[in-house]
Amino acid sequence: MTTHTFDIVVLGGGSGGYAAALRASELGKSVALIEKDKVGGTCLHRGCIPTKALLHAAEVAEHVRDAAHVGISATLDGIDPAGVRAYREGIVAKKYKGLEGLVKARGITTVAGTGRLNADRSVSVGDDVYVGADVVLATGSYSRTLPGLEIGGRVLTSEQALELDVIPERVLILGGGVIGVEFASVWRSFGTEVTIIEALPHLVPNEDIAMSKGLERAFRRRGIQYSLGVRFQTATQDDSSVTVTLEDGKEFTADYLLVAVGRGPVTADLGFEDAGVTLDRGFVTVDQDLRTGVPGVWAVGDITPGLQLAHRGFQQGIAVAERIAGLSPANIPDVQIPKVTYSSPEVASVGVTEEAAVAEHGADGVVSYEYNLAGNGKSEIIGTAGLVKVVRLKDGPVVGVHLLGDRVGELITEGQLAVAWEAHPEDIAPLIHAHPTQSEALGEAFLALAGKPLHAL
Repeated sequence: MTTHTFDIVVLGGGSGGYAAALRASELGKSVALIEKDKVGGTCLHRGCIPTKALLHAAEVAEHVRDAAHVGISATLDGIDPAGVRAYREGIVAKKYKGLEGLVKARGITTVAGTGRLNADRSVSVGDDVYVGADVVLATGSYSRTLPGLEIGGRVLTSEQALELDVIPERVLILGGGVIGVEFASVWRSFGTEVTIIEALPHLVPNEDIAMSKGLERAFRRRGIQYSLGVRFQTATQDDSSVTVTLEDGKEFTADYLLVAVGRGPVTADLGFEDAGVTLDRGFVTVDQDLRTGVPGVWAVGDITPGLQLAHRGFQQGIAVAERIAGLSPANIPDVQIPKVTYSSPEVASVGVTEEAAVAEHGADGVVSYEYNLAGNGKSEIIGTAGLVKVVRLKDGPVVGVHLLGDRVGELITEGQLAVAWEAHPEDIAPLIHAHPTQSEALGEAFLALAGKPLHAL
């Protein structure tokens, strides 16, 4: 057995883990970064980056189909699965090479292997032991399934769906959240018949109801089918198809079933509880500064309760590294973290929904405004429908910004600033949004809530 000593040992090299390692190195700490697969984790290799590459390929397919609408002669001859895969893998490989180089340049020691937390806070990897004054747990998440629903064959998780070497003719998607609607959007653009099965009453059910209903309308226009409000009961498969039965007896059959019912924390059998780390339904219990109950042990990313987003992991990893170094970074609550669903159209939001605001402050204490993208010149040019919704407290600050439309994810940072800085619409209304841009739609909403609408009644 060989013992290696560092200032910080990071267990897990995904978004939260490598962010912690990079920032700690900047602050002069020696760091060991332990990763059983590849640095970059799910986000880089099986999640954010490859799925967004697929979504871009899908966008290109739609542009070719609609080219005649803008006076361009073009024909979509088909989708080349091998070509799409090569494009996607090329993007991932380039980003991975860059990340490897960055980690090496920062002097971080990367350890390949499965790490296990010991009772003395050291981390074992095979016969080696890594000891740090502080340990950061960042082991990430996995694709969940439902009781009685076994993954395999024609029943896929998002990771397996990425690896398909064919474009299915028909697909069922169990789950109408972010992952489900993004894959639905891709497959539909590739010509697949898609049906989403969601037990709750709406798609993207965690979003403001106006966004959910708007996305449902857009998906209907695109020919994406969905079943809402009835729970899954069983799934059976044979060599050529899979059939899903709902609790009301309705059946759906397709070539594949994608299970997109959320992600669970990777914390089992890693020694966490034996070392004294408290788990709640598999998630690591932490305080507002991301400390566990064990001195010197921290946790970041998807294993902590709350939003499972790569950029949340980045922020948490940076914050923990700074706290270890004696700095005092601000705590960013989940409500101030922007969320984006990269379907066509996109859904983006930050802050609270109108329903949540009313529940806390009463109907008389909340004012909202919706601006339809039909009035926005740039949205008309790129051919997207959608809306902007801003929620404020009466005579008070903006508490929620909600967007629907192609490319609106690029606008949500302005919404984050408004919510996090508790800005009033009157503060933002005098500021100028460049013309023509989609950001003007957000500006129009602020103008209207400030009592001086320009391109709206």
